[in-house]
Amino acid sequence: MGDLQSLQAFINCLDQRSLPRILQVCSGVYFQGSVYEISGSEVCLSTGDLVKIIGLELLSVSCEDVNTGDSFVLPIHYTGNFRLVAEDLPYNTVEELVGLCPVGVDACGSFTFRSTQELIVDNFTLAPDEHLTLLSVEVSEDGERLARCQVLGHNMAYAELLLPLSLKGEFYECEDERGYFLQEIMSSARLSCRRFCNTNTKSSGGLLMFSPVYEISAIMHLRKNIVKFPSTLEVDVQDVTDQFQDLVFITPLSLPEVVSQPKESFPTMAEILEAPEGNQYFSCSWFGGLQKGKSLILHECHQKTMILASTPKGKKGKQYFMISDDYGGRMRRRAREFGSVYELYLASSQSPGLKVSVSRDYEADEDEGMPALGVGENLEVLGMSLMDRLKPGAAEKVESLICKRTHEVDDDDDDDEDDSEEISMPLFMAGHFVEKLSDNKKYRLNDLVSGSLPVDVKVVTRDKDLEKDPLMGLPALKLEETFTETTVLTSLPHNPDWCFELPVRWLQMSVCFTSDDLPWSRPPELHVETVTEMTEKFYYEYHKLIGKTEEPPPRPPKRKKSSCDANKKVQSLPSLGSSVSKQLDKLSLGPKVEKRSVPPPPQDETLHQPPPLLPRKSISLAESSSMPNMYVKSPRMSHKSAKRLSDSDHDYESIEDAFIKPHESLYY
Repeated sequence: MGDLQSLQAFINCLDQRSLPRILQVCSGVYFQGSVYEISGSEVCLSTGDLVKIIGLELLSVSCEDVNTGDSFVLPIHYTGNFRLVAEDLPYNTVEELVGLCPVGVDACGSFTFRSTQELIVDNFTLAPDEHLTLLSVEVSEDGERLARCQVLGHNMAYAELLLPLSLKGEFYECEDERGYFLQEIMSSARLSCRRFCNTNTKSSGGLLMFSPVYEISAIMHLRKNIVKFPSTLEVDVQDVTDQFQDLVFITPLSLPEVVSQPKESFPTMAEILEAPEGNQYFSCSWFGGLQKGKSLILHECHQKTMILASTPKGKKGKQYFMISDDYGGRMRRRAREFGSVYELYLASSQSPGLKVSVSRDYEADEDEGMPALGVGENLEVLGMSLMDRLKPGAAEKVESLICKRTHEVDDDDDDDEDDSEEISMPLFMAGHFVEKLSDNKKYRLNDLVSGSLPVDVKVVTRDKDLEKDPLMGLPALKLEETFTETTVLTSLPHNPDWCFELPVRWLQMSVCFTSDDLPWSRPPELHVETVTEMTEKFYYEYHKLIGKTEEPPPRPPKRKKSSCDANKKVQSLPSLGSSVSKQLDKLSLGPKVEKRSVPPPPQDETLHQPPPLLPRKSISLAESSSMPNMYVKSPRMSHKSAKRLSDSDHDYESIEDAFIKPHESLYY
């Protein structure tokens, strides 16, 4: 176990050739609210977390002024040069100096040092403070390591000599006038920990220490992708690679990510990390087994052809099913029923040559262009056309369905004449029709869906591979359409051979592959649930997903009323306001009220209007016996007979008697 140190210090001293390394966070917490984010990547480090570092990428360089403590950041591609500052420290052997070599030993003339003492090597005497330039490090035949150095003699001639690395003395590093680029400094482990100054003498400033800022690529528990974060995070870490060499980091996978795994990964055991939240789409039994922490067997992934089916609305409401094309039950076609000509048109567009029988009588309406229909008449849909509909003053085009109509022929009728005729029915016409079927054959599901859909069927033979076939016993089933669904074939460990399909688009959950053994010694024969009952929400969400919307049936055209009918209606209205106003003018009931002008009614000398009626008021029997009848009697006769009576024949009280007599008895 390594020593406890800051993350930045560990990364700066890390040899990238030793990756990957496993670190344990010992202090410092980054949680929601202080989560570090860079380029859309977030990281959350808590005490005790294990992090597997798999890569480093240099982002920038942090520069610190040794004298003032100020720091600033330089980009890695900074083009300025920096000069190495020699350390004013004595070294006891040549080997210690070689360890300070700023670049590789194969770089000639890159490192210069001096000795404060006189050196005698192989009959060669080196005066004190002579500058030696390290050229290379060699190994002699007897295995001794030697430093090949170059020295400038008094006659300005260069000479080479070999110094044993074990040679003792007092050595000092000499100032180096060479300039180094920032990227060159950061790529060398020896240079990155040395002090530099700027080569620009005008703004050289103080001594600088460089610290690289790396982007760390790491793997963490329960993270789908590689985590990336900077090396400057203020956390303390400890190297625990030796203790956790066999550690496997759990990677959560969504169902689409499970499908993307290679085929060699299946079958495999998996654990549910996140279960589906709520049950919006499924009404099946296996959905309850999808709980957090439960184990699953993932057999394989594939694309399946599914059939969307529904039942007519009954006592339990409509039911919806997603049926696999592997369903093994047998079905008979069932006659469809249509409640309008428009429904008949929609069905005929998918089933050309559709034949139906009329199941309810309808009277003809010549104004709307609707023919008469009788029970038992047979219709064969021929097509659709625009028909002329006559209306006052013009002709209107109406979409109509053209059908060939024939009548039921009695066996005793020997007339061979063809009594068929073509009729046109507007699409807005109501009607009741039943499809005519000519076969009683049992079909497989694939045979039915290979033709035109939708089609109404009834399951007559159950799927024997199912423990309980939910389609068996339904009065009717409409096969609406087919679609392709990506699924994961799954089973539970306690019943590994009974499988069900997990539709990837409709389940939001995550799992992780585990190393648990499969619960069998040899692969069993699989039985697949080919019928999945769905909810009404799924039905409508599916149609919303594919963008399918049903247009409403056409409305019948509005009928405009003629002007003569409107005039008659106006003339027949009684002018109650005018009659009452004239009678009120004759009354003397307190102060005179200003008259309001009422427009005169339309004059018609031939029309005799009876006096207007006043509303009745309920009174007790005592009042009715002591007071005179002040209300108008209602005529008990039909409207037609009332028109033929004259004014004298009506049993009405006059307006004057009705108003004056009561007020005289009440106020005077």
